[in-house]
Amino acid sequence: MAGAEPSTARRLRRVNAVAATAFAIGGSLFAIGAALAESGASATTSAWVYLCGGFFFSTGGYASFLQVVNGPRGVGADRALTAGGWRWWSYESARLEWLSALTLFVGTLVFAINLGDSFIAGLSVPWENRLVWSPDMVGCAFFLISGHLALVEICHGTPCWRQRDLGWWIVAVNLLGSVLFMIAAVASYVQPATATAISESVANWGTLAGALSFAIAGLMQELERPADARA
Repeated sequence: MAGAEPSTARRLRRVNAVAATAFAIGGSLFAIGAALAESGASATTSAWVYLCGGFFFSTGGYASFLQVVNGPRGVGADRALTAGGWRWWSYESARLEWLSALTLFVGTLVFAINLGDSFIAGLSVPWENRLVWSPDMVGCAFFLISGHLALVEICHGTPCWRQRDLGWWIVAVNLLGSVLFMIAAVASYVQPATATAISESVANWGTLAGALSFAIAGLMQELERPADARA
């Protein structure tokens, strides 16, 4: 595949580095927050760590969206991939890559609602499920949809296994993380009859494993740099 023209490659490498670093840090913080929760640390301590991780997740989500919005769209006279001027937003609903990136970013914003509401003290069980658990489930659903769309896009619509394709591994590990986040979210539902979660341990360990998946995918993404046509 042809490389991008130098200016396009440089800016895409920069935004890729931001996205990769943000997900690596955000995933690590979420894993620390889950470990603290499982070890018996106060809910407030874990919530602050999760909130910091959520900031990095949202940063990574938007940076990933910018990668798609500003990716190469044409081929120049020298057969190098070219792109237009820098954009902070676009509407391209016909592109799976765009839909996946936007859904991921929206998912991180929904998680922010969940993380903010977790600081509200004295919630009854119904309100705990409405304000904390429900946004968590919705955010996880967005992550799952994003991961599925990314896998469909990279596999061109059919199931595939590409063990030598770094991009495929990044998508697959992120999708695994999304599945683990969903398992954790289901387990965190507060049962009205007992006023306790279905399984706090499953919720914590699922969050920890899912977060590590995103952190690992972020580290792998650091290695996936857009090629320069001169390389």
